Amino acid sequence: MSLLGAGEIRELAAKLDLKPSKSLGQNFVHDANVCRKIVRTAGVTSSDIALEIGPGLGSLTLAMLEEAQSVIAVEIDARLANQLPITAASHTDRAHLLTVINEDALTLKTLPADPTVLVANLPYNVSVPVFLHLLEILPSLRSGVIMVQAEVADRLAAKPGTKEYGIPSVKAAWWADLHGAGSISRSIFWPVPGVDSKLVSFIRHQPLGEEALRLKTFTLIDAAFAQRRKMLRSALSSIYGSSGAAEKVLIQAGIDPTLRGESLLVNDFYTIARIGF
Repeated sequence: MSLLGAGEIRELAAKLDLKPSKSLGQNFVHDANVCRKIVRTAGVTSSDIALEIGPGLGSLTLAMLEEAQSVIAVEIDARLANQLPITAASHTDRAHLLTVINEDALTLKTLPADPTVLVANLPYNVSVPVFLHLLEILPSLRSGVIMVQAEVADRLAAKPGTKEYGIPSVKAAWWADLHGAGSISRSIFWPVPGVDSKLVSFIRHQPLGEEALRLKTFTLIDAAFAQRRKMLRSALSSIYGSSGAAEKVLIQAGIDPTLRGESLLVNDFYTIARIGF
């Protein structure tokens, strides 16, 4: 199977009269080796139903069709969504294994099948909300790789006590273990983006608790990082009514009230949430 090169990417864009949109994060990958590396890193196998978010002109899609049992591609741009099956049919005899859905991933609710692996080149401005939304609504996803802005990747894979650690790190950890999986050169995109990109891999684990407790846990996380330099007893006072009340709950949970949110794991926030508010 041949993948898309830089010349063909530009030809397809011209055919569609496509002027890449910054707001939609339209920077298209044109390096076949990188596409195959991303699919390998995601661990896509012949038993997987692979989900791709933002397939664009189809570079990664073709690499996924080489390995997966089937591919579901969700594309917000109708022109790209309509073109993708045509591109696939002209490059592979496995095009019938591709399902394209013209929808915004942020409002996605259901899919025609339960995907097991995610591979996505996520738009920089909505990468975290999209990723968290997919983890929330698609419990069948067991693993995957996302390509995001370098700073976002660092935040998602960050560990407690680091300056990068924050809301994205803690919330994503409710569903999965995340790790940095390498850097991606700007030169493999067209047009060349103004930011660096990195890969983040994830493996899903069992969520810590039920949905009601997740919502409470996430409320605590938001409050703890809203003013991240504040001690927890102060940061959570808006939830518990006063710093004194917050301190009592933190002590009950076995957590030092003078710590800051950046010191806590998602399990710690969950422990606090279980006490209630």
